[in-house]
Amino acid sequence: MSLLSLSNVWVEYGEKVVLERIALDIEEGAFVSIIGPSGAGKSSLLRVILGQEKPTRGRITLDGAPLPAECGPDRGVVFQRYSVFPHLTVLGNVLLGAEFAAAPFAARLFGSARRAAIAEAEAMLGEVGLGDAKDLYPAQMSGGMQQRLAIAQALIKRPRILLLDEPFGALDPGIRADMHQLITRLWREHGLTIIMVTHDIKEAFGLGTRVLTLDKRRHDPHAPHRYGAGVVYDLALTRKQAAEAPPPPVVDPPSITIDTIGNN
Repeated sequence: MSLLSLSNVWVEYGEKVVLERIALDIEEGAFVSIIGPSGAGKSSLLRVILGQEKPTRGRITLDGAPLPAECGPDRGVVFQRYSVFPHLTVLGNVLLGAEFAAAPFAARLFGSARRAAIAEAEAMLGEVGLGDAKDLYPAQMSGGMQQRLAIAQALIKRPRILLLDEPFGALDPGIRADMHQLITRLWREHGLTIIMVTHDIKEAFGLGTRVLTLDKRRHDPHAPHRYGAGVVYDLALTRKQAAEAPPPPVVDPPSITIDTIGNN
């Protein structure tokens, strides 16, 4: 049985159809990259998996049971914009997730419980290369360091599924390469299932074990919002293939455009 299944999922906003007939089965441990043109609903797909939005039609299951309406500790997310709290230190940012999980009303731990949470947060910061930066504030950190912090925030609650929405798009090429190595190592060591939206085809093939392309199969020039996007390509990769540069003949349909502005 698949870890995550989407059956005939639609996302509509009034008369605007964003996604239609999405049918996916995602195995545990997969690294799924999602590409496609701007407006193809890539981020909308992540939001319904995260639980931020409810699909208009269709069914989503996790381990065969209906996906909970609200995001729980089973799903973590990292966005392109660094989702960190500027008034908290690096350690405070990561510790906050553990405190909310253990003390949802007070958001504060005491005594041995707090010491254990601090030790866990410090260990996670060490895993993402921020062990020596725990007393810094986000304003004192580079973009790459802030994104490492956002990843530590997402992983401290030990999610089974990690959702990445253009997580490395704002980083310089050298820093992005370092982040690729980091997320690949964390994926393997933590046994994560990752679903990542990206506009970079090389990144999609370099990291993923599976690449999905979202796009519209049908177009009506008189009613451009009448039809939504679906999965037009679903390509499984071996890790040997995924570790290399993307093979040029695999995704080259003339109708596919790459989003360099933003994702929906």
